[in-house]
Amino acid sequence: MARGYFWRVSEDKLEPRRLENWPRVVVIVPARNEAATISQTISSLAKQDYPGQFSIIVVDDHSDDATAALARKAAEECRAAQRIAIHSAGNLPPGWTGKLWALNEGVQLAASQSPEFLWFTDADIEHAPDTLRRLVFRVERDSLDLASLMVLLQAKTFPERLLIPPFLYFFLMLYPPRWIADPKARTAGAAGGCILLRRSAIERIGGIASIRGEVIDDCALARAVKRSGGKIWMGLTRVSVSLRSYRTFLEIRDMIARTAFAQLRFSFVLLVVTLIGLFVTFWLAWILFFTGDDPAWIMASTAVSLMTTTFLLTVRVYGLWPAWAFTLPVAALFYGYATCVSAVRYWLGRGGQWKGRAQAPRGD
Repeated sequence: MARGYFWRVSEDKLEPRRLENWPRVVVIVPARNEAATISQTISSLAKQDYPGQFSIIVVDDHSDDATAALARKAAEECRAAQRIAIHSAGNLPPGWTGKLWALNEGVQLAASQSPEFLWFTDADIEHAPDTLRRLVFRVERDSLDLASLMVLLQAKTFPERLLIPPFLYFFLMLYPPRWIADPKARTAGAAGGCILLRRSAIERIGGIASIRGEVIDDCALARAVKRSGGKIWMGLTRVSVSLRSYRTFLEIRDMIARTAFAQLRFSFVLLVVTLIGLFVTFWLAWILFFTGDDPAWIMASTAVSLMTTTFLLTVRVYGLWPAWAFTLPVAALFYGYATCVSAVRYWLGRGGQWKGRAQAPRGD
């Protein structure tokens, strides 16, 4: 409850005011096999209501579908082809994860434009027209080096409704936004789908190369910026939305398994501790609620009430029926299972699976 009051989910509703000078921004979009969503993403970026100068670089990360062609077509349809560049990434060097290599290529290309800010955004997100304006206003007003928005994930299918709200709940538990924004706290986190970063901050940490092998790249970037003395912030928005859907439980399992064991620093000991922690935190109270006697029952009923009430605030973000708040223990069990899958894949040399790549092979 007291962990940065992470459960107090609040949407960013900042109303940007006029700035004397709106800085130049270069948007960098790493894209690998995103044919299903790239057109909507490019269209939303091209339509940004931003008073300053901004351009877009799409880095095609060796896609084997029509990602690059569809990006060009979308740029032409939006009549923005002159400020949208499509770049093919070079061969992935050893020790780099794919997304970070694509971002690095985009940063290198953006250098010739001398932007003050870089906006990293995924190729499967549709942004509200005022997203860039709100982000720039916030970083200028608060003198931030990095600002990030967690966009709204889809919760339409049954697997999504059961498991996506807990994803937000668990993420905020790991990275409470209050602690992220506190310069005195060690906690640093960001949502990789939408990060606005000062170019001077990325230069100060030694560029993208300083985190080149990180699987959880967004939080690694935030940590590097904060350790260098930079101010960071993370918020939540419901007007910029993820276009990626998860139709099956296996798809969500693989999404979790990509980074879960990396979050535990590939430690068997931390894996065991985490599984015990999940049981004690999300299951033991329910077991005692149905089987325990006083005073255990009183303590268990209090824990169950707090668990359900705090999760209800997240459930409401997704517009779901309040009854979904009682499903958190089931989600915790699934997340524990997915974390075990993540560990096994790492031990088999197939860790960090994403778009056909193993980005955390054992021994790296």
